[in-house]
Amino acid sequence: MNSIDEKLRPILADVIRRNAGESEFHQAIHEVLESLGRVVAKHPHYLDHALIERICEPERQIIFRIPWVDDQGQVQINRGFRVQFNSALGPYKGGMRFHPSVNVGIIKFLGFEQTFKNALTGMPIGGGKGGSDFDPKGRSDAEIMRFCQSLMTELHRHLGEQTDVPAGDIGVGGREIGYMFGQYKRLNNRFEAGVFTGKALDYGGSRARTEATGYGNTYFVQAMLQTKGTDFDGKKVVVSGSGNVAIYTIEKVQSFGGKVVACSDSSGYVLDEGGIDLELLKDIKDMRHERISEYALRRGKGAHFIAADKGSIWDVDCDVAMPSATQNELSGKDAATLIKNGVMAVGEGANMPSTPEAIKAFQDGGVMFAPGKAANAGGVATSALEMQQNASRDSWTFDQTEARLATIMRGIHDTCHQTAEHYGAPGNYVLGANIAGFVRVAESMRKLGVI
Repeated sequence: MNSIDEKLRPILADVIRRNAGESEFHQAIHEVLESLGRVVAKHPHYLDHALIERICEPERQIIFRIPWVDDQGQVQINRGFRVQFNSALGPYKGGMRFHPSVNVGIIKFLGFEQTFKNALTGMPIGGGKGGSDFDPKGRSDAEIMRFCQSLMTELHRHLGEQTDVPAGDIGVGGREIGYMFGQYKRLNNRFEAGVFTGKALDYGGSRARTEATGYGNTYFVQAMLQTKGTDFDGKKVVVSGSGNVAIYTIEKVQSFGGKVVACSDSSGYVLDEGGIDLELLKDIKDMRHERISEYALRRGKGAHFIAADKGSIWDVDCDVAMPSATQNELSGKDAATLIKNGVMAVGEGANMPSTPEAIKAFQDGGVMFAPGKAANAGGVATSALEMQQNASRDSWTFDQTEARLATIMRGIHDTCHQTAEHYGAPGNYVLGANIAGFVRVAESMRKLGVI
């Protein structure tokens, strides 16, 4: 807490007291408050009217029971969450996560981060997040449909294209979004396309949405590298994960001339010094839904699988590291290994994948570091573009959408870079992202009154 301005320490202490045991939420609040000392020193009016305290408190937290029937006829019970964190800039916007680890603390951390991420895009969207402790792994399509319909039977009353617009996240893809949107349409008797994003193209989705988070992270890191007179061309890159974000990060890095040599899943990682075969990876993960070890078996000579209990993907030498799996996957020890092996840049594709110790190590070691709230904002930016297309009953080409995404990501990079310089911390993208996002939300809240 000593790294936080003394005027802001009581705010963090109060958050910890009132949200006991929610360590990820505490971590997210701590990181933002660390950056705000310079802001309140220059602009003390942000301390008035409990503005920062209000930003740290969700506007609404919804927790509900989800009963559903499995294929054996047994009733199962899960818990659903939707945290509508901040609507100062527009309707709540953020994904739904289905994973056994989901609890209210994790959803609050994600919603808090989402508020600033959405603000950085410059689009008129607020921040929210939701999900359930339901595990879709091993469940049939029929079970997932019944679960999604039960969830939406309760949640639909809290949603609307001008109120709250969910999307996908871990465990929630096009199939789940389709089932949830279908039930929403059935219950409301309206085809309200803009109430969900990440939809299939057949019923109002946007081209480039699937690719957007991975592509966006790569665009951001490319812009960051260019500030040092270099780029991805010829760079050795490691990307953790093997889901959508990781796959499309790999695709865009390869298009920029980089060589991705490793990727992973929860069972371990594969090392392929010849460069990851993207089509093979897509077949294994997108089509067959197999473990990453299958990649090494099918790739053959030159590809190796290392189990999770035998080593970390961050042991691999690289120029650029792009953590794209889950929160707190990259520790201080991992950061030290990467720095020792000569990493020059890190771009977060996942939400808060680097621990505070890792971030400090990168900053102290002179490594360019792109925080997730800025670097992975491409997904939600393209979701906002999907909302725009739905509102105008239009559908853009892939190239049109990607061009808008590239412009937005360059704008986010430049905003973070310039804000860090303005507040006396050149090159500190964490501080730049936190301050730029905060100021946009705070200015809107000041004008809207105490609500």
